[in-house]
Amino acid sequence: MKCIASFALLAWFFLSFSGLFHSGSGAKCAANGPTVKQTQVGFGDPPKFRVEVQNNCPMCPVINVHVECGSFSQSLVSPRLLKVVDRNDCVVGGGLPLPPLQKLSFTYSHSKYSLSPSSWDFQCE
Repeated sequence: MKCIASFALLAWFFLSFSGLFHSGSGAKCAANGPTVKQTQVGFGDPPKFRVEVQNNCPMCPVINVHVECGSFSQSLVSPRLLKVVDRNDCVVGGGLPLPPLQKLSFTYSHSKYSLSPSSWDFQCE
């Protein structure tokens, strides 16, 4: 009987306090959203840019990363890397997970587009 009471107390303790330690929903990474960095790597006409999309969270993959992309032309890059979904909405890497602290990069030749993250989700356990 004492064993059952101890087990019940231990279970209650675990369930009561597990919410304090499990952030869920990407709270662990709230301040570490993905970033987009562009670097000019070609100076011809048109110029060439290297784009790096980085997951800055050290703990969780980021998924379904969308960027504001203006009138970016799909013909400039493979849709597996950056897919134009709508005007000013592109999805990175098909929405697939980008592991913690990893980058996805691609290049395009055109005048510079403004690219910035607009929405994403973290896939934390």
